[in-house]
Amino acid sequence: MEILFVTDFVCPYCIVAKEALKQALSASGMKAEIKIQPYELTPEPNERVDTFHDEKRREHYQSLEEPLKKLGLDLKIPPAVVPRPYTRLAFEGWHYAEEKGRGNLYADQVYAAYFADQRDIGELDVLTDLAEKTGLDPADFRRALTEGIYTDRQKKAAAHAADDLKVQCVPTIYVDGMQIDFEPYEKENWLKFFERQ
Repeated sequence: MEILFVTDFVCPYCIVAKEALKQALSASGMKAEIKIQPYELTPEPNERVDTFHDEKRREHYQSLEEPLKKLGLDLKIPPAVVPRPYTRLAFEGWHYAEEKGRGNLYADQVYAAYFADQRDIGELDVLTDLAEKTGLDPADFRRALTEGIYTDRQKKAAAHAADDLKVQCVPTIYVDGMQIDFEPYEKENWLKFFERQ
């Protein structure tokens, strides 16, 4: 089973959906590869937004409170990082980590840094620290991002999500090429889905 997970690291729905999916896979014993597809909610140079002081967003985020409790997640939604970071550089780091076989581990570190530790994941120093925690060579990682080695790859990945997949919101999740049609934030929904498979 292949799962294409279209995401942005600053999307709270994404971190909840991915954790629900991971817990369901573990509980069910299903074997699946979770493949990340980058999608930037705020592409550069668009103006960054302040999600922390946005009351409408806070109201919408309340729908995640119950799934967070069930999953045992202690997250700050929204985190006190103002404005919300650009994620191009974080995704360039993900491309580096993916080449080293640590893409998902790195992604989980980035999500947690933003939503649990309230760190600015748009900053190179923060990303380099996360790369080291993931077991990557921090000096080589920093060099790759500083030199823009993965910039074109990330631009193509973001364009693929927007132009080819026609993604309108994240997370958008495909299982074996078919887009799922249920709320992915509950572990139980994933378990029912796996049973049907």
